[in-house]
Amino acid sequence: MVPMPRPSRTSLLALAALALLACASAPTNEDDGPTTPGAPRRQAIPVLPGISVLVRDSLQLLAGKKVGLLTNQTGIDEDGVSDIDRLTAAQKDPRAAGMKLTVLFSPEHGIRGTEDRTGIANGIDSKSGLPIVSLYGRTVLPPPDSALDSLGALLIDLQDLGARPWTYVASMVYAVRAAGQHHLPVFVLDRPNPITGEIYEGPVLDSAFAWAGSGSPEHPAQPTALYPIPLRHGMTMGELALFYNDALQLGADLHVIQVQGWRRRMWFDQTKLPWVNPSPNITSLNAATLYAGMVILESANVSVGRGTPYPFQWVAAPWMDAKKVKDLLDDRQISGVRFSLETLTPDHPGDSRYGGRKMTGIRITVRNRNALQTTRLAAVLLWCISQVNKDSLKVDSSSFVHLFGVPNVREKLRAGQEPEEIVDATLPAVVAFRQRAQRFFLYK
Repeated sequence: MVPMPRPSRTSLLALAALALLACASAPTNEDDGPTTPGAPRRQAIPVLPGISVLVRDSLQLLAGKKVGLLTNQTGIDEDGVSDIDRLTAAQKDPRAAGMKLTVLFSPEHGIRGTEDRTGIANGIDSKSGLPIVSLYGRTVLPPPDSALDSLGALLIDLQDLGARPWTYVASMVYAVRAAGQHHLPVFVLDRPNPITGEIYEGPVLDSAFAWAGSGSPEHPAQPTALYPIPLRHGMTMGELALFYNDALQLGADLHVIQVQGWRRRMWFDQTKLPWVNPSPNITSLNAATLYAGMVILESANVSVGRGTPYPFQWVAAPWMDAKKVKDLLDDRQISGVRFSLETLTPDHPGDSRYGGRKMTGIRITVRNRNALQTTRLAAVLLWCISQVNKDSLKVDSSSFVHLFGVPNVREKLRAGQEPEEIVDATLPAVVAFRQRAQRFFLYK
């Protein structure tokens, strides 16, 4: 379900693409219950994450194996119990006879999701006593051969955010590739896409800027720009694993343990699963929703709210005339959000943007998340800032193109081209990707 922009700003080509997207993702009603007046509604199927389904149904797949687990604080069941505890307890289950959890792997932000820096060291899990191998140095790292050699299976349980630049996906891809090279079966314990599997937006990353290999002296890693997929892709971690195993020819013996009860139209708060901040700056579902577009502003010399109560929901800079920018934004009538002026002081922001500086910025409040196009919002916001403070706004060209996905957009926005036209032009590629990816979908 992709919300329609204002017709006066949308080309016929874009309208046709949007219509195709809407048809491709029309919600099913199979769980909505009977519509006959007075008829009882069917009881909703509870949503259970992959870890719970694995322990309930498939422990025999791990019998006799030494197991490694790539996870962090998001790897929990419906009651908030960690995967580490669930798997440790499962070692006593006769179905898993001989299974032993022997090593943990952690992605960016560490095993507890609290580190907002590079160079995270290996360690020991204080509760289980298991060794933790960090897969985040200067950038995302693959699991080392020394840690995989003794394993019989690799489990992966990480919460995706539904946006291309999310580095946990790169951790998954690198781990699946390494497991394939070691002939280890891989089990991805799936989780819902928190911002639904029905809303997806471009741009699709230009193939000229995509690199799915891990870092080397000849080629730096690009964990936020792995492959030509949309900025907001509408897939789960398990579906992405299946897609990448095929598209990148990772060669892994890959198994996805599906989420029970999740449907593509569901937002995370509709699952009733416990919310855990997937990173230090994704502190709410609203932040996750806006991140999929607002992340492109991290290439500019503005604060996106890191170090404030509203990360990815507040934009400011000491040089920005927030009142004039807000007036322009209001005039654009962007669906799904409203704007207000708010004065905040970033406190030790992870991006080092204006820490300790009191600034009046633009607070973004989500009013209708189903009508919101986050990419369009971010493009319009950047255009408005450029119109008001063109000489002060600085955008890193390399960072912008890797986040947004297509070249020359920064120059077009700064030259004053209508941002809606730029976003509309990306829609046909999104349609083509969605049609290609549908064969990997696990949920209706």
